[in-house]
Amino acid sequence: MMGIEILSVLKKNNLSITGSRKKILELFQHTDGALAHADIEKKSGEHFDRVTIYRTLQTFVEKGILHTIPTADNSVLYALCKDDCSQGHHHDNHVHFICDNCNTAYCLDNTDYAKPQLPKGFKQTRTDVIVSGICIKCN
Repeated sequence: MMGIEILSVLKKNNLSITGSRKKILELFQHTDGALAHADIEKKSGEHFDRVTIYRTLQTFVEKGILHTIPTADNSVLYALCKDDCSQGHHHDNHVHFICDNCNTAYCLDNTDYAKPQLPKGFKQTRTDVIVSGICIKCN
């Protein structure tokens, strides 16, 4: 979803166009990797309150614009979804790499991983595969 037209994404998802929504989408568009809530607060250069940022992130996740990435310290990172995600239907089951040095998280879309074999009667709704190590920038 890189190179997105921000206004068309908001319109396509029936979201009103606000300064905070435009700015937050711009941040994701120009970021290589994922962002935490605190990153958005620091990088926005605006004075959006924490609740506005949180609500915007939650709305974007619900609409299939962003997906979440869990981290080892139980915080959450956010990254842009691919074009095939929509409201209530995320298709971002892929490997995420988090650098131990710079803490940057990357979506590794073309990396294979073994899908778990669940016991009979279990139903998978989401898979989170997190790989940690040193990224190419820090290596």
